Amino acid sequence: MRILSGVQSSGKVHLGNYFGAIAQFLELQQAGSECLIFIADLHALTTVRDANRLRALTRDVALDYLALGLDPSRGNVALFRQSDIPEVTELFWLLLAVTPMGLLERATSYKDKIAKGIAPEAGLFTYPVLMAADILAYDSDEVPVGRDQQQHLEMARDIATKLNLAFGEDLLKLPKARIQDARAVVPGLDGQKMSKSYQNTIDLFGDDASTKKRIMTIKTDSTPVEAAKDPSATPVHALLSLFASPEQKAEIDRTFREGGKGYGHYKQQLAELFFEKFAAARERRRALESDPAMVDEVLAKGAVRARECAKPVMERVRRAVGIR
Repeated sequence: MRILSGVQSSGKVHLGNYFGAIAQFLELQQAGSECLIFIADLHALTTVRDANRLRALTRDVALDYLALGLDPSRGNVALFRQSDIPEVTELFWLLLAVTPMGLLERATSYKDKIAKGIAPEAGLFTYPVLMAADILAYDSDEVPVGRDQQQHLEMARDIATKLNLAFGEDLLKLPKARIQDARAVVPGLDGQKMSKSYQNTIDLFGDDASTKKRIMTIKTDSTPVEAAKDPSATPVHALLSLFASPEQKAEIDRTFREGGKGYGHYKQQLAELFFEKFAAARERRRALESDPAMVDEVLAKGAVRARECAKPVMERVRRAVGIR
């Protein structure tokens, strides 16, 4: 079983990244699945236009993943930069040649970003095709995604099918989405999907004071302390559910139904559970920061491993389309 996924190096790793995908990677590496995990620095160019910042963000993502427990020394895990795999950008163009405009125009993520004032540039418009190249270049079997990213995987399968029909039915493998519904969409501070694009994230490795401050700004309504509260009226309930034990969850549900506790209480509880869960990872990250050569070595070895997977895919695609 070959698992593939990635994360943009356009900002700090946050709770949505962790519960939407990273937690699954950690479970899968323990189960022995082959995990190819890339840092999507090419995708990040749609929003990051500062070279030094992009390099720093890419390193930060690598540090974050390693601190959280991703372990390339196990032999079944590769962590690498997207830009170190030329096969991906080559496949991107070949897929783009057969991708219908209408398919890209229906992309929910593109429409959402344009509605929020992000410039409608070609890189953003063709983002799903580069994502398809990322997914298809390695003969991956499954892709862990949040519910909000499922459309991108379906688009990758549609684009692969177009290429297969044009040049050979078995040319590209069609991977499946791996979704854990309880973690599929993590809400942000404002109740929307947690996303760097919406600036509503809780970063995993921010300093203590700023992290707690962000948690305390989570959107709530004006329900009084003594009154019953609607869990859907605030993202606090859903976020607490990600951390709470079954016993804690039952107590949270009871007090929401019965009232008697204010939103400040629940935010404080969320902060405590957050720091408890990520304390060890936050300490490991501080230690890893002192060894940049180790991070470079991990990414270089990961790229070699990834290219070994991508090369046979591209060899058969090149022959099939006629450029070799």
